[in-house]
Amino acid sequence: MKTYTIILALILTCSTAIFAQGDCSKYYPFNSDVKAEITSYDKKGKKTTSVNYTVKSVNNNIATIATEVYDKKGEFITNTEYDIECTEEGISIDFKSMFNNQLLKQYKDMDLELTGNNINLPNNLTPGTTLPDANLDMVVKTGAIKLKMFIKMTNRKVLGNETVTTPAGTFDCVILTNDTEIKMGIKSTTKYKQWIAEGIGMVKSEDYNKNGKLISTNILTKFKN
Repeated sequence: MKTYTIILALILTCSTAIFAQGDCSKYYPFNSDVKAEITSYDKKGKKTTSVNYTVKSVNNNIATIATEVYDKKGEFITNTEYDIECTEEGISIDFKSMFNNQLLKQYKDMDLELTGNNINLPNNLTPGTTLPDANLDMVVKTGAIKLKMFIKMTNRKVLGNETVTTPAGTFDCVILTNDTEIKMGIKSTTKYKQWIAEGIGMVKSEDYNKNGKLISTNILTKFKN
């Protein structure tokens, strides 16, 4: 469960990675031809993991995103899928669907309950804007044993603008920040800073611990539209 929580945190960080410009959203519309690779590095700049994103299907206003996670040697770790809904304001990521595939396999003989709200990402990303919080509560029951995990994304803000260069190109970006708290017995808090570009999605992100020290960096290393 701990390993999956770490992988989920990585996917949450990069969940806006694969969208190109279209009718749905200025930053995150649906496009079945778009693929992206996000590569993660530790605080010393050494590669740790990579995540490949592909739009698996688009049905009406719902897109299903498939992700594959690989270690630093390119060995497959895990995969998952999540749903994104096109709304009048932008997109809405189904927080619960990020868990469903892997958890249903891992806890298929147990009682699993997921509750929470979506991660909303509007078209209007003006510096100084505060974005809605998101949360997910999970309870797993097996006999007399009950496991609980809680995830909260708070303090979601639009910080400003900056130009960023990665192996995938040079992009004019909007900077987003948020705090993510994961509690499963022990509580951990991570501060995220993301750079997203119009017509691309996430270009770069940095993860910090609660004391403001850099934990990891995630970079858009490939993009295909």
